[in-house]
Amino acid sequence: MPPAVSPNVVRELAAVVGAANVIVPGDERLVVFGTDWPGRVQQVPALVVRPGSTEEVCAVVRVLAREGLPIVPQGGNTGLCGGAVPSQPDREVVVSLARMRRILDVDTVANTMLVEAGCVLQQVQQAAAEAGRTFPLSLAAEGSCQVGGNVATNAGGVSVLRYGSIRSLVLGLEVVLADGTRLDMLSPLRKDNTGFDLKQLFIGSEGALGIVTQVSLALHPLPVETVTLMAAVESAGSAMAAFERIAGTFGARVVAFELLDAASVDAVVHHIPGARVPFEHATPFAVLVQLEDTLATSSLASQAEALVMQLLEDGICNDACVAQSGAQAQALWALRENITESLRGIGRVQKFDVSLPLRRIPQFLTELAPGLTREPSLRLFVFGHVGDGNLHVNVVAPTGTADSAVEFLDDLVYGLVSSHGGSFSAEHGIGQLKLGAMRRYKDGHQLRVMHLLKNALDPRGLLNPGKVLPA
Repeated sequence: MPPAVSPNVVRELAAVVGAANVIVPGDERLVVFGTDWPGRVQQVPALVVRPGSTEEVCAVVRVLAREGLPIVPQGGNTGLCGGAVPSQPDREVVVSLARMRRILDVDTVANTMLVEAGCVLQQVQQAAAEAGRTFPLSLAAEGSCQVGGNVATNAGGVSVLRYGSIRSLVLGLEVVLADGTRLDMLSPLRKDNTGFDLKQLFIGSEGALGIVTQVSLALHPLPVETVTLMAAVESAGSAMAAFERIAGTFGARVVAFELLDAASVDAVVHHIPGARVPFEHATPFAVLVQLEDTLATSSLASQAEALVMQLLEDGICNDACVAQSGAQAQALWALRENITESLRGIGRVQKFDVSLPLRRIPQFLTELAPGLTREPSLRLFVFGHVGDGNLHVNVVAPTGTADSAVEFLDDLVYGLVSSHGGSFSAEHGIGQLKLGAMRRYKDGHQLRVMHLLKNALDPRGLLNPGKVLPA
């Protein structure tokens, strides 16, 4: 047992959550809880504690706070920036919410759902569907990520155009503060103008201000009709022209507008059995579009096909495919959803999750490629939710490439993003891996206010230390 955690403390925690839910040194599971999904951060925790209720979270936090032990809240641990694992070995205690996965209430009159933070996103989606509603947050990790983690990182995903990030879907929160106090902000009221909207402080705070334990979520009607299409375009500029036409025609019925470059699509085709491109000829870029309508007043599919024909006639795209079945739609989405997994098999991946003003995306990509030529072995893969300005820039180096060969990438990518008025983190958060960018590119006055909030709510810095805020 590390000296930071005494046997008496372990016994006290076990009395709260049960001995089976305190994972101690010597247990090989500690390595799993201390390793982020990409495997870039690995710091073995001193302990892992798995509470099963809000009351147990409060009791656990009070014990750890009394002992001055750093606390790392952890959901599904699917993040990409090391935000849910320790920042130093053998000293920090992971508090896993995985046992807290009850759906507490579904209200189809108010279109709300009350869930515990450990609910897996897919579980919430299924519960909403069973009630004849939809919970529209959708991302690649939905089979394993947890709602508390989604809230803590303000998860975005593919449906932001129509529904917004999870910030737009959260009506209320229950949070446990750094001293073990339970803060009840769970009211699902759509209007509650009684002072500061405190829940907003915790959405996107990555567990640095409190531990999310329950969430009141907004549900939406199930779509009556869904249309998925993919179009081939010659440039990012043509992709943005297509978006302008599609958004202008369909408005809020546009759920997703994704961009995929040829390299990303080729990676999926070569690494995922059965994957195929629906176009006869190679294309520099493809856009993947999903439309949906909750009213059965007219055929969305026929409108989409008519617009596609017009885009082809006007030369904005040079080929297109409108899915004629659910299976065809799934096959098109598989080209997008399997990119990240495919890149892992190619080499060492440097991920950049950035957002830009829509009109600046083509110029950004034009300026980015020449900057990579200083290291000829690097390969560029670009895809993302360009309808909301979010690009995932992935630079792949051969396995075994030295750190020194890729250390210029942060300055290159983030410098260009900053020059175009963008953000160096669109939806993945800060965690441990973007602290340097946070220090360099975040407005100093905003950082000062963030530190004031952190010091007010967690004066000893026990919650998720070494994350979000640079020292």
